[in-house]
Amino acid sequence: GKASTALNAFESELGAQPPLGFYDPLGMLDDADQDRFDRLRYVELKHGRISMMATMGYITPEITGKFPGFLSPSAKLAFKDIPNGIGAIAKVPALGWAQIFAYMSFCEAGGGFNDYTTGTPGDYGFKVLTSSDPTEKTRKLNSELANGRLAMMAIIGMFFQDGLTGAAYGDWSLYTDSPLR
Repeated sequence: GKASTALNAFESELGAQPPLGFYDPLGMLDDADQDRFDRLRYVELKHGRISMMATMGYITPEITGKFPGFLSPSAKLAFKDIPNGIGAIAKVPALGWAQIFAYMSFCEAGGGFNDYTTGTPGDYGFKVLTSSDPTEKTRKLNSELANGRLAMMAIIGMFFQDGLTGAAYGDWSLYTDSPLR
């Protein structure tokens, strides 16, 4: 039926790779045209890239430590006082969140909402990260999609772990016999 139509139309696109091949469990591409596919691929790339950064941002402070100095000198709030994970939401001052949202808005508006209509979604021609060789470029773009999909699952898992246990990922104090402690 509909799923086989989408499978036949998009099975050769980037991201259709072993072990799942073309994967659309929610049927979002049933009876979709190329424009709809390109739009969803653009959104998938964006969410994957954000999730990769969020995953690294979630665990890096536990591994490398936090910035020295103050997040808010007027409130005498040091970076070391901000917990990792969901607990940080309540600790960051309102002006800090305003700055974060302003920067996010700048990135959204500056990145272009319709770049998927002008070529390959997410390909900004930065050959250092991709390649001039078409085979190597395809391999790297497939890797980016796979890693983005994994990161989307990882960050959601970290949020759930943090929300259920109250401990951010990498809170080694939970494991008294950990060699990393």
